[in-house]
Amino acid sequence: MKALARFKQKAREITRRTRGISPQAMVKQLATYLRGWGSYYGFCQTPSVLHDLNSWLHRRIRCFQWKQWQRGTRRYAELRRRGVEHVPAAKTAGSAHGPWRLARGIAMSKAMPESSWEQLGLPRLSTR
Repeated sequence: MKALARFKQKAREITRRTRGISPQAMVKQLATYLRGWGSYYGFCQTPSVLHDLNSWLHRRIRCFQWKQWQRGTRRYAELRRRGVEHVPAAKTAGSAHGPWRLARGIAMSKAMPESSWEQLGLPRLSTR
């Protein structure tokens, strides 16, 4: 349990939404940490824990990206550019909900699937 708490704390530091760095630079820093952590804890007896951490981490990264886009017009344009239809993109971009809630939504999941972060070099914690 302490290891999970330390992992989440370090991941929060790296993916802090107000850091002002590019997503590529953040993914590079996070990938270094994940490789080391995954090498040590990757062969655990509970792969569901790693799967849950992986999902939590991707949601955290979507929050980071959402904050980078800053305004509704840019958010809408980015969602549309990434293949989200007009209505869900408009509803998501104009929503008053916070980044953590929106990062779980269908529009954000479609715009930024887990595979998009893997293409940037982010390793997976679980094989599932």
